[in-house]
Amino acid sequence: MRLLIDANLSPRAAKALGAAGHDVVHVADLGMLSADDDQIFDRAALDDRVIVSSDTDFGTLLARRNTARPSFVLLRHTNDLTPSDQVALLLQNLPTVEEELTSGAIVTITRDRLRVRTLPIHDR
Repeated sequence: MRLLIDANLSPRAAKALGAAGHDVVHVADLGMLSADDDQIFDRAALDDRVIVSSDTDFGTLLARRNTARPSFVLLRHTNDLTPSDQVALLLQNLPTVEEELTSGAIVTITRDRLRVRTLPIHDR
């Protein structure tokens, strides 16, 4: 899976995900540590990468732009986990949602829950 790791997650997490077989870049690798969410969003869409972050603003951007790309993985309530623990949580759950992320989704992962919302987001 092609992933773009946001600045609020460790570059060590990106490296570990890459070692596990994913095509991963961290925003620091792209010189985008100070980039705003819109710039990161646009870069992920351009590079066809799934954004991985603990920042809920990417979900808001997806809703506001009414688009199905890029997909977004939101890690919730995991800031107290080590980067290794965050990677383990991602590796445990990414295979389950790979198809949804490929077609466009917001995936929320917590320690005890996985939620998928397909994109684009429409008013119901």
